[in-house]
Formats: sequence, C-alpha cells, structure tokens
Amino acid sequence: MLDLWYKNAVIYCVDVDAFMDSNGDGVGDFRGLADRLDYIESLGANCIWLLPFYPSPNRDNGYDISDFYGVDPRLGSLGDFVAFTRAAHDRGMRVLVDLVVNHTSIDHPWFQSARGDPNSPYRDWYVWSDEKPENIHEGVVFPGVQKAIWTYDRKAKSWYLHRFYRHQADLNTANPEVREEIDKIMGFWLQLGVSGFRIDAVPFLIEYKGLKERPKEDPADYLSDLRRLLSWRRAESVLLAEANVTMKEVTDYLELFEYNVNLLADALRQAAGR
Repeated sequence: MLDLWYKNAVIYCVDVDAFMDSNGDGVGDFRGLADRLDYIESLGANCIWLLPFYPSPNRDNGYDISDFYGVDPRLGSLGDFVAFTRAAHDRGMRVLVDLVVNHTSIDHPWFQSARGDPNSPYRDWYVWSDEKPENIHEGVVFPGVQKAIWTYDRKAKSWYLHRFYRHQADLNTANPEVREEIDKIMGFWLQLGVSGFRIDAVPFLIEYKGLKERPKEDPADYLSDLRRLLSWRRAESVLLAEANVTMKEVTDYLELFEYNVNLLADALRQAAGR
C-alpha cells in the first residue's frame, strides 16, 4: 500500500545556516542540525523542509544557485547531508528540499559557458534575445528593487531573461536537455534520502516567456512529467509547489494551514507538560 504520509505531515522549515552551529564559526551547519533533531521531533514535526543549502554566491539567500549537486561548504559536505538524512529517517522523519530550477546564478558554469560562446552547448539552456525586447520593465517580481526582467550581457552581445534579479538568469525549461538535467538533479537528491521537493517559482517555471517558439503542450503537462518521474523513482515522494491561486481558492489553503498549526500547537503543549 502506498504511504500517504504527506496527508498528516507536520512540516518544520529550516534555514540551515541560521539554525545550529556545530563548530563555532558563526554559521549553522548540517552537523548542528543533525544534533538537534531530537528537539525538532519533540515539537511534533515529522518532516523537515530545507531552504536552499547549495553552493551559491548568496546574493539572494541561496536561491541563486551555482551548483545543483553540492552543499555550500559553510554548511558541511555531501557526507554531512547524508548523515543528517539518515539520522532523520531513524526518527521516522522525512526531508524535503527546495528545487530551484526556474533560474541559475549567472556565476553558474552553465551560464558562463552560454554567455561566452554562441555555439556553447549551454547557449539554448537560457532565454536570449538579440534585439532589445519590448516592455523590459513589465512583469518585475520585486518592484522598487528590480528594474527589468531583461538584461544586456556585453560578453554574450545579447539580452537574457530573468524574472527575478539580474544575477539569476532564467533557464529555458522548454529545452529537452534542460528537462533531462532537472530529472538528474531530482534523482540525485532522491538517492541521497530526500522524500520530495518544494518547487520554487512554479508559475514562472512553466511560463516559457521570451521564447521564439513555444512548446505546443499545455505548460502544466511538464509538472505531470515531474510527478511521473517521482512516481517511478520513489512512489511515496511528493512535490510541494510555490504557486499563485485565485482569491476564492485561498480559503482552502488557509484552512489546511490552520489545521497544521493546531497540530503543532497541541504538540508544543504536550512537550511543555500542559
């Protein structure tokens, strides 16, 4: 029987670098987090959601990723990550990680290769325009901070799309090679013990803005493809989406949030002996 653990999951969100420092360098790390799992368990949480912990220039709190297959050295190593997930599993706890594949840092080797050579195998992994696009200021996500969603790159001699900050270039998720790479990223972390992914910026991930030729498929079909991959690799794994909903749908989400908050409050009262 398929384990529907997520239906009653109580999720504890952790920013690893701000949680528990094990070596006194002033930065939280995976060894420190593993040492405090008993505390998290005592709160009634049975699932830990990790905010981005990957190598990054950290211009956007780790959401500007420069390596999807590693751990920020400040936080430890891949070995420390595996030790943490195994310690969590020993307590019956699941681990979710952020899947941030709408964009990469412009420091990522893929983008550096793409901007440096129009014949680079990574050129089409991003969204480019030889001419200045119209309405480059339309659709900014962070008004007052972000000036445009297109930036001219002198080395590439072309404009690149970034729905967020200029240092976060959007991936071309309509490109089959990019999709194959995303599959590999998910498979890698599943193999290291995660039970699912919180997908960042889902509306932009399937928007396909700026492409000269858009896929004929329904954009949401790509999310179904990701779900099928998980079902094949680990049937009980989950996808948690950051998505926009209409106002009439918000109530449903708030009711679910209130239910989980009440569960956590009950657990805290029990832990306090009340």
